[in-house]
Amino acid sequence: MEKKKVVVPPLVCHGHSRPVVDLFYSPITPDGFFLISASKDSHPMLRNGETGDWIGTFEGHKGAVWSSCLDNNALRAASASADFSAKLWDALSGDVLHSFEHKHIVRACAFSEDTKSLITGGFEKILRVFDLNRLDAPPTEFDKSPGSIRTLTWLHSDQTILSSCTDIGGVRLWDVRSGKIEQTLETKSPVTSAEVSQDGRYITTADGSTVKFWDANHFGLVKSYDMPCNIESASLEPKSGNKFVAGGEDMWVRLFDFHTGDEIGCNKGHHGPVHCVRFAPTGESYASGSEDGTIRIWQTGPVNPEEIIEPNAGKSKQNNVEEVAREVENFNNINNKEGKTAEKKPSDA
Repeated sequence: MEKKKVVVPPLVCHGHSRPVVDLFYSPITPDGFFLISASKDSHPMLRNGETGDWIGTFEGHKGAVWSSCLDNNALRAASASADFSAKLWDALSGDVLHSFEHKHIVRACAFSEDTKSLITGGFEKILRVFDLNRLDAPPTEFDKSPGSIRTLTWLHSDQTILSSCTDIGGVRLWDVRSGKIEQTLETKSPVTSAEVSQDGRYITTADGSTVKFWDANHFGLVKSYDMPCNIESASLEPKSGNKFVAGGEDMWVRLFDFHTGDEIGCNKGHHGPVHCVRFAPTGESYASGSEDGTIRIWQTGPVNPEEIIEPNAGKSKQNNVEEVAREVENFNNINNKEGKTAEKKPSDA
């Protein structure tokens, strides 16, 4: 009997009118988990992380939004924009709670693990840490970034900050207490994506056509894999950690084995370069955002998809056609009988 592999099409999320440049999943909350997207259309969007259903749009920015994130409870959102501001939002109502003004484009923002602080960075080459319990207080500033800031991530229970630059390679590790760079993870090309794994063990980076995995405690390089094209984003599966996803300029979203680097899946569907990929906190799916303005949510599935036996797999195409013909004939006979019955009944006044 013939067997057929199960292919699950992605959930396609429309709504943005311009490229999607950043995606962020919340942790799992009592109400589920959520996905927020940043786009050049200036309107971050909140979605159900499992179904992709639209929940709301944050209105207020006047320029492209380069980064967006949610706090651990998914009660507040933050966004970084080309309108020289970062905004704090009520994720339930969509209201702006505060606008943090900057002097140049803001490219990145991130909530601290304890949700008490928000860090921002951008073209000013300054890292700013805002106290979310005192919104009007001036931020703590770290002003020795060697280049324009591209990505920001917290590490080690908010004791360390990771940053990468738009035009300079490497990931810089900042000590929050001293405000100084303690160490640099060297890369040949600028790092376009940096992610700390859910269990805190690995730092996943994408630079040029390479995806690297670093020990998040000792900062040694664990694995480095060459990709088929320039990669903009990569994400490690959060539960077992045995696979990772990457996307870039060739418009495809690829799944790889973490231990070997072998490609185990290739998803096609986007009509423009893939700017961001992120695994959902359950590990059962991952999302990709593209130049084409869409978000696609793909099912992770097993490494070797289980083969199932189709109910009609052993029948010829001719038999299938005959079955369909019989079903249509039966359907027509039923309709004819119902029509005759209806003619006998008096019409309702």
